[in-house]
This record gives sequence, structure tokens and C-alpha cells, in this order.
Amino acid sequence: MAISLKKTMVALGLTTVLAASAQAADYTLKLHHFLPKQAPAHKNLAVSWKEAVEEQSNGRIEVKLYAGMQLGGKAPNLVDQVKDGFVDVVWTLPGYTPGRFPAISVFELPFMVSDAESTSQALQAYYEANASVQEEFKDVHPLFFFTHDRGAIHTKEKVVKTLADLDGLKIRIPSRPVADAMVAYGATPVSMAVPQMPEALSKNVIDGTVVPWEVVPAFRLHELANSTTEILSPNGRGLYTSVFAFLMNKKKYESMPDDLKKVIDDNSGMSWAKAMGKVWVDAEKPGRAMAEKRGNSLQSLPEADVAKMQISAKPVLEAWAKEMDEKGMDGSALLESAQTLLDKYTAE
Repeated sequence: MAISLKKTMVALGLTTVLAASAQAADYTLKLHHFLPKQAPAHKNLAVSWKEAVEEQSNGRIEVKLYAGMQLGGKAPNLVDQVKDGFVDVVWTLPGYTPGRFPAISVFELPFMVSDAESTSQALQAYYEANASVQEEFKDVHPLFFFTHDRGAIHTKEKVVKTLADLDGLKIRIPSRPVADAMVAYGATPVSMAVPQMPEALSKNVIDGTVVPWEVVPAFRLHELANSTTEILSPNGRGLYTSVFAFLMNKKKYESMPDDLKKVIDDNSGMSWAKAMGKVWVDAEKPGRAMAEKRGNSLQSLPEADVAKMQISAKPVLEAWAKEMDEKGMDGSALLESAQTLLDKYTAE
């Protein structure tokens, strides 16, 4: 009996030591984002980053994940949540706060996307190469930027077979540059974050939405929108993309010792931008397959209409450059930088 009790106490003591070791993280980071846990991005971005940081820090950094705005607020609040230290890391879209990050939005202009992997690398390089873009994020510690693949037009009732079919349709858009483009194409843009989109479609608040195929499974968009129109130029450019930002609280990063900063640094920058771009390329396939299986209408806009769209988009690009000039930046130089980098990484 005494030996058994002694063994029990030793086992309990060992359990206590192990439990204490498991809780021995020097830093705990709260990571907050706007998509539900079932979205591929949660596993492929949030979970992947958490696992990499925890493993490479030997458990000295713990990352707690909060998906689907679990900690409160709406998607546009994420930037302020990380800036103010309410959370430590966020994944968000700068475009959800129009006018706040104008220089980074150049990749949201019409036909400024090839595939997500190439465009994400061009975007990251653009941020690293331009001080005026970096200045926009001075209140936070940017980890990396990336984009989704070429966005498509998903509509509930009307099938968009030609450019003229967009006329008068209420289309959900993610950012101001995309809104400007939709106006140029004759549609009525309706700005809202992705989580609001399903209800807006079901209640006929909007006639359709622009999103990549990647979004379809998480929100069962193929059941809400019966038709999808893809837009692709002869040089492989798509209609639009959205800029994603993975941001960290500046004070939390600066409070870390150099060896843990290195862990964060090693999970930042171009390598993660490229990897996440590849994730978004691969994430297109399941959504498309679901729409095909349901028998939804799938079509590509005729090449002649795509050419018209590109011509109509030119004033949108020129207006963006002029706006940057008015904000004290060289808009033409920024636009040229983005286009040159996009050509470079697409060619590679």
C-alpha cells in the first residue's frame, strides 16, 4: 500500500512538472482573423503559422487562435485591434478600411493580378521596395502580405455572359479600387466584408459578388450564386485581387528578445508571401469543383469584352496615381513599380 501510494505521488509529481513545462511559454500571442475555422485559410495560414512559430521557438512562444471574429468586433476593426494591443497578430484586408492604406491598394486595381503565387511575391517586393508604402504601416509590425487568386464574378440570377450584362447589377466588392472598376463597367458596387456576403445574397440585397473560388466552400457560395463568370486577359491577368496583410503588434514584437524576434522574422517576409500565394492557387480547385458538381453556370467573358474592360480601367489607374500624388507620393512611380514587379514574378 505504501509503495503504491509512493508511486502514485511520484506520478502526480511528474504530471505536475509536465503540466508546468507545457505552460512555460515566455510569450503568448493572440491571433485574430475574420474567417471561420472551416475555411481552408484557417488551417493553411493561421494554424500553419502557429505551428511553425511554436516549434521553432521550442515552445517559448505560444500562439492562441481566434477565428471568425471570435474576440468581437467586425473585420474592419482588426487593424486597430492589433495596433492598440487588444490582440497580438491579425490577418486582415487593408481594403476593409478605405483610404487608410492607399499605396498598398495598387494591386487591387483592375488587371493587377496574374496568379496568386506570382502576385503575392510582387506585392511583398513592392512593400519592401517603397518607403511610402512602409510608412502606411508604421504603427504596426507587418509580417507579410499576399493576395488571393484571380477574382471571379458570382451572380445569383442573371448570367453575366458579356460586359453589357453587368449593367445595373448590385455587386458586392471588397475594396475601393474594385468599386471604382465596377462603376466603370456599369455595375453598382456594394462594399461589405466577406462574412456579410451570404446573408446579403440570400436576402437579395446584392445581385452578385466578386470573390475567388477559394471562398466558395466556407460560405457554400455555390448554393447562393448560380452562375460564375471568369475574366482573363490574353497575358494572363485577371479582373482583380485583394491585398491581405498579416500584422503584429509593434510593442509586442519589440518586447521580445533577439532570439525570439528571429523566430518571428523567419516566419515573415517573402517566403511566407510566396507560400500563401501558392496556398490560394491550390484553394481554387475545391470551390470550382463544388459549383461544377451542382451544375452551376460557368463561363468566361469573351476576349473582346475583356479588352473593353481593360480600356475602361485605364482612367481608374490614372485616378489612383493622381490620388497618390495628392497625398504626397509619386503615384506614377508606385504604379510602375507594382507593374514591373508583377511582370517580373509572373515571368519567373
